[in-house]
Amino acid sequence: MSELKIYNSLTRQKEVFEPIVPGYVGMYVCGPTVSGESHMGHARPYVTFDIVNRYLQHLGYKVRYVRNITDAGHFEEEGREAEDKISKKAVIEKLEPMELVQKYTNLFHWAMHELGNLDPSIEPTATGHIVEQIGMIEKIIADGYAYESNGSVYFNVEKYHADYSQKGLPYGILSGRILEDMLETTRDLDNQEEKANKADFALWKNAPPEHIMRWKSPWGEGFPGWHIECSAMSTKYLGEQFDIHGGGMDLQFPHHECEIAQSVVCNHVSPAKYWMHNNMITINGRKMGKSYNNVIKLTELFSGDHPLLEQAYHPMTIRFFILQSHYRSTLDFSNEALKAAEKGLKRLWEAYEYSQQLAVNGEWAATDAALDEKVKRLVTEFEAFMNDDLNTAKVMANMFELVPVINGIKDKHIAEKAVSSETLLLLQRQLKLFLTEVFGLKGEREENNGHLDGVLQLLISIRKDAKLKKDYVTSDKIRNELAALGVQLKDDKDGNVSYSFS
Repeated sequence: MSELKIYNSLTRQKEVFEPIVPGYVGMYVCGPTVSGESHMGHARPYVTFDIVNRYLQHLGYKVRYVRNITDAGHFEEEGREAEDKISKKAVIEKLEPMELVQKYTNLFHWAMHELGNLDPSIEPTATGHIVEQIGMIEKIIADGYAYESNGSVYFNVEKYHADYSQKGLPYGILSGRILEDMLETTRDLDNQEEKANKADFALWKNAPPEHIMRWKSPWGEGFPGWHIECSAMSTKYLGEQFDIHGGGMDLQFPHHECEIAQSVVCNHVSPAKYWMHNNMITINGRKMGKSYNNVIKLTELFSGDHPLLEQAYHPMTIRFFILQSHYRSTLDFSNEALKAAEKGLKRLWEAYEYSQQLAVNGEWAATDAALDEKVKRLVTEFEAFMNDDLNTAKVMANMFELVPVINGIKDKHIAEKAVSSETLLLLQRQLKLFLTEVFGLKGEREENNGHLDGVLQLLISIRKDAKLKKDYVTSDKIRNELAALGVQLKDDKDGNVSYSFS
């Protein structure tokens, strides 16, 4: 079997993946800022890194996947200085900031589950790690790479660049930007007078009186900078250096560049061995943005309730559409492309389901050696393509080459024993493995099973409430009627309830 190679944005080349600790992978992916509903721009990175997580697990690695929630600060360095998205939105919606955060975090989780993404191993929040962020900032100040100004703290980019360039870790190492050019092109923003240099970025911001979210610090009341949050959380849960740091290409600069600088000062090592970035999406050929009025929320995408959409699109159609392109290529969402994906997924899934029904009784040799060899090659290439920088697009192309073969057997145009029993079993096993486990796709039957589980959990919850109220009539009725339908409930000594089908 070929070795897994991934494109490392840091070295700008494909490299053989070798984890720091054999058998274990630590992966950090920048999560959403929960100041509003998740949109189409969130679908691609989180489906992409769900595939990375799933494939690494398929290869036998024990993965600790950390994806954060940004629920504090996130003011923009290249926009209106110190604009806090969450505080601003909380005022508009007349909600407490944490009430707003919970609302949109719940919606984000719902959308991720609809898209078939597995939960991360750990999902830390920025507000839950203020102490760790302050600790890192204090260390950076103590080492001489940050300074306090009017209650805010800034990272000294020029000093870092001068000292660490000779150590092979200049500022700009990830994005390829040259500091001298950045100094010439940086725009004049509010509060620039607080900085020693234009390129310096905020580690901590002094909170003005009207600012809602604020914490006490050695420099006065304020809130953390965007970049320090990820450095603090990745260090806490994955260590000073971990295997993979992921995110969208738009985060390379300034966010990930600043993360590297902060972490290097604090931990004396570059934070991640491999940096992976998915490319951006466009909508009908245009960049997604509020000014273009083409930001489509995931709820709108799934319901079809947006002027740019001709119909609703199932979450599995979206997932399938994303997997049809390599994660480092641009991806254009359009009604035509999504409709084609909808038809393609239906065709592929029907062929897959029929392939699983083929009975393989006994062993037989192929009656069509060329076809047998073709099927075997197409199937064995799944893993080879995934090992080549997780090329889901090529795997999908092979799957579609297999569809006419499966349909030919179904329609009796191809004899069932045209391919050997060994090849047929390989086809069944690999299609199931890659479509459902590695790619995380689900058909209607699997969707219905998921809905059934939700209904049963609801009934179990109602029964539990009834028992707490000593309403044993309702409790027993739920148990007995489910038993009559073939669903057996089992209570354990800790009060947990499981179910099985008889």
